[in-house]
Amino acid sequence: MLILGLTGSIGMGKSTVSARFAAQGLPVLDADQEVHRLYAGEAAPLIEAAFPGTVEDGVVVRAKLAAALGGDSAAFKRLEAIVHPLVFEAERTFLRAQAEAGAFAAVLEIPLLFETGGDARVDVRVVVSASPDQQRARVLARDGMSEAKFAAILAQQMSDEDKRARADIVVDTGVALAQTHQQIDDIVERLKADPPPARAYAKHWA
Repeated sequence: MLILGLTGSIGMGKSTVSARFAAQGLPVLDADQEVHRLYAGEAAPLIEAAFPGTVEDGVVVRAKLAAALGGDSAAFKRLEAIVHPLVFEAERTFLRAQAEAGAFAAVLEIPLLFETGGDARVDVRVVVSASPDQQRARVLARDGMSEAKFAAILAQQMSDEDKRARADIVVDTGVALAQTHQQIDDIVERLKADPPPARAYAKHWA
């Protein structure tokens, strides 16, 4: 089974692209959604133990967690040491299920694919990209977003230029939606017609 790693900086259109992959029949696992699930489940008591006062009614309160982290890189590493193994296991479970179901390919949507070394565990690295002006406009239109928050998020992410340089495929979402969809349709058709070696599953996930 071929594993696609879908990534891109904030505001680049990952959700649009992953939805189109799903519409084309490729199962998708969204790492961010898994984190949300874990924050309301098995990760909550572990995070409360590490960062007391950040959980209410069994759910991690993100604002309180952010305050507890306080921009401390060591604290972020403690949080990652709790969350990343749980997300990894969720991805493994998902991929095993898709492989057993006979899927041709599966997609892991991971915003920090390169930053966390996840690109080594996929066969095809797909980067979603748009112009800086389009990215900025999209992000600042979100509720609760500010210039400072946007800058802080960008500071934690690899630059779009570097991601594009490491990509096997770049999807341009700075065009009309129909054109973005056509890019995905073409990618799926091309992968089915001439698939690259599918090595990641057996090597890292089975």
